[in-house]
Amino acid sequence: MRMRKKKNLTQRITAREHLLCKSAEESADNPYAPFGITEIQKRALRLEIGCGKGSFICECALQNPDIGFYAFEKMSNVIVNAMEKADCAEIQNIRFVNADARELAKWFKPGSFDRIYINFCDPWPKVRHTKNRLTHTAFLGVYRELLAAGGELWLKTDNEDLFDFSLHQFADAGYTIIRSTRDLHASEYASQNIMTEYEKNFTARGMKIHFAVAVPAAVEA
Repeated sequence: MRMRKKKNLTQRITAREHLLCKSAEESADNPYAPFGITEIQKRALRLEIGCGKGSFICECALQNPDIGFYAFEKMSNVIVNAMEKADCAEIQNIRFVNADARELAKWFKPGSFDRIYINFCDPWPKVRHTKNRLTHTAFLGVYRELLAAGGELWLKTDNEDLFDFSLHQFADAGYTIIRSTRDLHASEYASQNIMTEYEKNFTARGMKIHFAVAVPAAVEA
């Protein structure tokens, strides 16, 4: 079902355009530029693919003011909520990109991020839609390029089938899994976890959250 366009959507986004990256050229040339940070003053950068309404990325930014965060979201109806949340909290270290994940390579140069987050992405359950999954090897190849040396890919999902698929895809794409659990909130990693909107809902219903951190192997010269 197609999401109905929100009232005054364009005006609401325009009112927070200081948080929005409107052109790929600026961030692709220098990912620090949208923050007003020079290369000399550069800090760690992190990316969430599919930021939803922004609870996760906003809390990450608040807890880590010395790190720059990019929030990538293709749905304008959704990203506007995240932008308003960040603006209301006066968060300065987030920049939003309203684009499809297939365009990531256009927006950022290789080695831009020390961490990429994928939280509760669409599981695309039908076999014919496998290539749309954000943990498919085709996407993992893009993430490999965007991650700096030693960079990490963090995955959370409530969908066991997607999690199993992702673990196999990590292996096929040459990633090493350094952390993994099928019950995040009962694991040793729970104390450092920041929940998304979906996660709070799933957890309240007693659903287990699957979590993994994967690191791409270094490419031999």
